[in-house]
Amino acid sequence: MISRPRLALLIPAYNASGYLPRLLESALRQTEPFDEVWVYDDCSTDETVTIAEYYGARVIRGDINRGCTHGKSVLVERTNCEWVHFHDADDLLLPNFVACAHRWLDRKEVDVVVFGCEERREKGGDLISMSLPDDSLLAADSIGYTINHKINAISALYRRRAFLSAGGFDLDPDVHFNEDEACHCKLARAGLRFRADPTVTVVNLRRQASMWTANRDKALRARYIVMRKALAGPKGEQHKSAIAKELWLVVAGAGAELDWQTADKAAELAMLLAGPSVAPSGPLFKYLCGISPFVALRAREWLIRSLKPHLRDGYPGWRAPISLM
Repeated sequence: MISRPRLALLIPAYNASGYLPRLLESALRQTEPFDEVWVYDDCSTDETVTIAEYYGARVIRGDINRGCTHGKSVLVERTNCEWVHFHDADDLLLPNFVACAHRWLDRKEVDVVVFGCEERREKGGDLISMSLPDDSLLAADSIGYTINHKINAISALYRRRAFLSAGGFDLDPDVHFNEDEACHCKLARAGLRFRADPTVTVVNLRRQASMWTANRDKALRARYIVMRKALAGPKGEQHKSAIAKELWLVVAGAGAELDWQTADKAAELAMLLAGPSVAPSGPLFKYLCGISPFVALRAREWLIRSLKPHLRDGYPGWRAPISLM
């Protein structure tokens, strides 16, 4: 009997006792089991380790708090399973994840598989959005796809050997708050073969006090760095327009945060790559950018705050820019 490739669930955790039981219960409810479950404890001061051990996970304890990317990097080195799945302690697996993963594990022509993902509010469970990856686009141009589409690591599956040969996660501290996109852009540039399965297998739970919500400005600066790396990498010149489009989104978000240093740098590079043509804005803004992006950015933000201040109350994020020009 030929054994199938093995799959490990890898969970970085810090003071996760309030969430970890929910995730590990969802791992136990799989219609087919994971071969290994690992938890990296990032110097928690609560019952994270006790809970992980209670559920039968293999636990690695860190000696210094270094963040979830470091924890995931340690875990992927420690397991010997051919395939790995990273999952945040405060999100969920649907019961079909492992069964859907098994459809891909024997395929020799793929290194990364991206599944469908629901985003729901933690309180109440209301559906916010659903991400369904496009297999044809991802397979045809993984570099371009990872530039223009956010792939959450909790929705992906990785061939361990290929992941490690590509250098794994981008540990540059400048991309810390945009680590998933930095990782997938890096893997695509390294030549890993991506495919997509639109079946929804995971749930990203949005909490009011999430790391992103508390660090929007840092996330935007990190996204700018990720785009700089994409431009400098293989085929960067071929994706100038795609990179410029993302930079204009950074510009809009940074302007909303009044982070003019990031907004100006991103606008300067976007203008160099493609001008204002791909900016998600009206003709007046694009015209003013042709004269002075510095003036155009501030004029737009002043108009928004003066005429529609409610658009800046509970600002929704840098992927939903507002334009009055």
